[in-house]
Amino acid sequence: MIWQADKAWSDRFIPEIKSILGSVLIDVAEPADDVLRNTDLITLTMRGGLRIACRVRKYRYLAGYGDEFTIRCSRPSGKETEIDKVLAGWGDFLFYGFANAEETALAAWFIGDLHVFREWFAWYRRTLRDWPGEMRQNRDGSSKFVVFDVHDVGRRFVVARKEPGADLPIGTWLQGRCA
Repeated sequence: MIWQADKAWSDRFIPEIKSILGSVLIDVAEPADDVLRNTDLITLTMRGGLRIACRVRKYRYLAGYGDEFTIRCSRPSGKETEIDKVLAGWGDFLFYGFANAEETALAAWFIGDLHVFREWFAWYRRTLRDWPGEMRQNRDGSSKFVVFDVHDVGRRFVVARKEPGADLPIGTWLQGRCA
């Protein structure tokens, strides 16, 4: 199946994604936490843990689509898709990356707050009475997806980002953002 091959390809980046997420979601605790609570590092916590959707695209898409992200919105089978799950409240963050030309590491990525995305999506539907983004068909006909621009979703959406060629991620994690 095409889905299984795509999943296997993107899963090769999971160790790097885990490392990135750790560097973004784990921070040095305040001195008072260290002194009073035996805490050197602190992580964002939510009941049941954080749910992070991960998507990695091929390098050839980076130049033309580096500020966009896609979410599958329909399948010919009628099965539930990613947009259905996101809008139902599943997922806390979206990790969206682009492989490097050699497909050995990530050339660029961002972490998006899906709570912010859902708020924006609901506002858009209420205000403009239309779906945000642009719907497109996969070339192989296996599904449709919606293309969103990170700038349209708003400044609060991207919590951390690594631009192509940058050594360090751009942006900072805002403590207490989803506590």
